[in-house]
Amino acid sequence: MLLFFALTVPVAISIGLASLIGVQVAGINWLVIAQKIYASLDSYPLVAIPFFILAGNLMEAGGISTRMVNFAKSLVGNMQGGLACSCVITCMIFAAVAGSSVATTFAVGAILIPAMVKHGYPKPFAASLQTTAAELGVIIPPSVPMILFAVSTETDVGELFIAGILPGMLIAFALVIYVWLYAKRHGYGKNDGEGRLGIWESFKQAWLALLMPVIILGGIYGGIFTPTEASVVAVVYALIVSIFIYRTIGFGQLSETFRKTVIATAVIMFVIANAGLFGFLLNRAGVPNALGEWLSMLFSDKVSFLLGVNIALFFIGMFIETSASIVVLAPLLLPVAIKFGVDPTHFGIIMVVNLALGMITPPFGVNLFAACTVAKLPIEKLIKPLLPFVGVTVLCLMIITYVPEIALVLRDLAYR
Repeated sequence: MLLFFALTVPVAISIGLASLIGVQVAGINWLVIAQKIYASLDSYPLVAIPFFILAGNLMEAGGISTRMVNFAKSLVGNMQGGLACSCVITCMIFAAVAGSSVATTFAVGAILIPAMVKHGYPKPFAASLQTTAAELGVIIPPSVPMILFAVSTETDVGELFIAGILPGMLIAFALVIYVWLYAKRHGYGKNDGEGRLGIWESFKQAWLALLMPVIILGGIYGGIFTPTEASVVAVVYALIVSIFIYRTIGFGQLSETFRKTVIATAVIMFVIANAGLFGFLLNRAGVPNALGEWLSMLFSDKVSFLLGVNIALFFIGMFIETSASIVVLAPLLLPVAIKFGVDPTHFGIIMVVNLALGMITPPFGVNLFAACTVAKLPIEKLIKPLLPFVGVTVLCLMIITYVPEIALVLRDLAYR
């Protein structure tokens, strides 16, 4: 698999080809390939993935994100640096429905990157901020990577969702503080209040959009529907609001939205299918037990184990796509983490937050590519302004890692 990675073969295909070679070398009946691929996809929680992706695409196409941006600007846009702060707040609200950082980058970045440039912010800074803030799309629930972690490790999706709320808010708060200080220091954003709507006026325009995450998360934790059912509710709500109330989407435009959703879903499902077969071969070869014994000898306590895992995941996330990393590594690392006394839900949040950093770091950061596309900038222009944002997020990751209550307090209140 690593050899295929080095040859720049796409991740999903690398995993699949390595698995096929493994089956052949081990002399396993090739019928097992079909069985394991089918079994890896035959999971009810996975149904949520296409629906949350579709909900995010509908929000983008239906102008719901624009109303969220206007509301966020009305809250903080009157202070210096308020436009940059509204980027973080909008991403946090948008993330509470979309479940995807790439969708968040395109939906919010298409509005706020040009707006920030118009108000005097350097374009590389605006694009770097959008790249990092969109990371909240996979940390604030609902989150596609959290669903993948839950399916791969048989962890409760609802517990992971509620555990992601406070870590996501911590990262958002830290980013807001940083961009506010940055704007103050460099004199940017002094006129951010221009064209800002009043809070009440923007709320009247956006309240249906803002009600969406309330319905989704409130329904999940109120016991009205499961996280998987919530994904369908999100799609129905987005369709009704966009087509019949806001009237920003016609029935003729839905085909393009569905096409984008199908492509995004197929990519994720192809990774999961191949990773399921790869995981079977790893288990058959005794890799999880061997890895557990090796890590137990390498690390003497929970603190050093978590530090080592975070360093490893950070570099893995830079080169391997988040979905593939989770479905391959989570089943291997979670038993070891439990052995060191780490709560499974807490470990899931650590993995998701850490691997989400891979979405914003070169060479394969999907958020980075998306923001560069929106801003029409080459990637090398974003490297320097991106480094402080990565530093802020890494600091938050360390706090989340070693203060587990941040992730677990809401979970314990809701489920224990």
